[in-house]
Amino acid sequence: MTKQIFVTGGVVSSLGKGLTSASIGMLLEQRGLRVKMQKLDPYINVDPGTMSPYQHGEVYVLDDGSETDLDLGHYERFTHSPLTRDSNYTTGQIYLAVIEKERRGEFLGKTVQVIPHITNEIKAVIRKLADDRTDVVITEIGGTVGDIESQPFLEAIRQFALDAGPENCLYIHLTLVPYLKAAGELKTKPTQHSVGQLRQIGIQPDVLICRTERPISREDREKIALFCNVPLEAVIEERDKDFSIYEVPLSLVENRLDHLIVKQLGLSAEPLDLTDWHELMHRLRNPKHEISIAVVGKYAEHFDAYKSIYEALDHAGISHETQVRIGRVQSERIEEEGPERLLGGFDGVLVPGGFGERGIEGKIQAIHFARTRQIPFFGICLGMQCAAIEFGRNVVGLERANSTEFHKDTPHPVICLLDEQRNITDKGGTMRLGSQPADLDTMSRSFACYGTERIHERHRHRYEFNNLYRGQFAAHGMRVVGSSPDGKLAEILELRDHPWFVAVQFHPEFKSKPTARQPLFAGFVGAALVRHLSRGDAPTGESIALEAHAAEP
Repeated sequence: MTKQIFVTGGVVSSLGKGLTSASIGMLLEQRGLRVKMQKLDPYINVDPGTMSPYQHGEVYVLDDGSETDLDLGHYERFTHSPLTRDSNYTTGQIYLAVIEKERRGEFLGKTVQVIPHITNEIKAVIRKLADDRTDVVITEIGGTVGDIESQPFLEAIRQFALDAGPENCLYIHLTLVPYLKAAGELKTKPTQHSVGQLRQIGIQPDVLICRTERPISREDREKIALFCNVPLEAVIEERDKDFSIYEVPLSLVENRLDHLIVKQLGLSAEPLDLTDWHELMHRLRNPKHEISIAVVGKYAEHFDAYKSIYEALDHAGISHETQVRIGRVQSERIEEEGPERLLGGFDGVLVPGGFGERGIEGKIQAIHFARTRQIPFFGICLGMQCAAIEFGRNVVGLERANSTEFHKDTPHPVICLLDEQRNITDKGGTMRLGSQPADLDTMSRSFACYGTERIHERHRHRYEFNNLYRGQFAAHGMRVVGSSPDGKLAEILELRDHPWFVAVQFHPEFKSKPTARQPLFAGFVGAALVRHLSRGDAPTGESIALEAHAAEP
């Protein structure tokens, strides 16, 4: 039978359940086990697609077009778990499914209740991932123990052990052991209370992972073990990581968590081999170069809004043995203070996606600055659309060129609504979503990065580059070098006679891993490194070699 691991959180939110779950998945895979990952979110939205980035951070898109929680990005970056729409469920989806069954008469006139109907639906979506090709399913329960919204999910996973057998289920509880500076000591009481709430529900955690700023003494661990009714070896210290999130799996290994899981679940596993991961950490800790990239976005002050982009830049830096310093620049500040003041010292400029008119002119000014100053530029989704607007206005001579998203009556709609979107009124799950193919011009910089004529990247947009302007743009040096196979949709724009000016309609950041950098991000960071070294004391030969490496697939 497929084994089940349930990860819950207590004391406070944002402890890193997603990162911890992903790290556990990675360690089990490194021991030869086949793992699947799942996140159950307690909010009532059907998915995060209509939620503000300030509320929820980025929306992470899967190949099948599912708009999911950002923790699924951690799952994909750390593991090889195949993620689909069955990998993320919300309260909204669960209740919607139950209500639809009631409307069809499937409950035969019974009163529909939280128990058993809602909890049965939750257990059903957990069972979906179990099959004879999967050794372990790791299910993360969003929210914090004690939240009203989480109660049906906790009740469902309590019942799950009764159905599947306690020997097939493992409960891991992530908690906080805070340090009180005034008292000069760690406090275990919040953890005791959090576990107490779980036990009142009927769940006895098998493992406690304790987030902490300071080392937990053996005395404190013994106290936690005694009052929380877990073995001492199952009280795992997870100290805050200041350097990199990719240290987390190594920290868990130091505490023998992988050994504990394999033992408690009776799994037949291979010895752990983290040679590749140690090499990754060595490259991170010992970079040969350092560059700076400005990420100009309307949500720049909110880190989670562009989480996958920051990770993809780090992955590209690893491949170039380069530390990437990221400057988060709010696009509205550029409108107020100008790009020279805010962008002058950076080696590259990246403009990410987003929605709405706020901050758009700041993005356009940033792109103009990068284009005219020959600074490597990378535009993603809305960043590509802003690049088209800037080029149309300032090079092609299309006065007041714009997107119909911002100005419906613009005389030059270089960006317009997708044909398939014209009659859509619902906002949730209706954009062009998921993995889509694109064919590349073999004479393009993008082809040099990918090394293949057809690529598949993930999309999330309603607007597109207007094909009526392809000829005018090409005549002035900006070409469409990537298109949908039928040639109707522009996927990549590149500027001729520029060190690196690439703008894409898709989201390449979603397919980047620390062990497999995304090709365009690697090319962009390589171009920024060439610029950095050309402005410093780098030998000419080294700059030439790096420039060649930046274009390699």
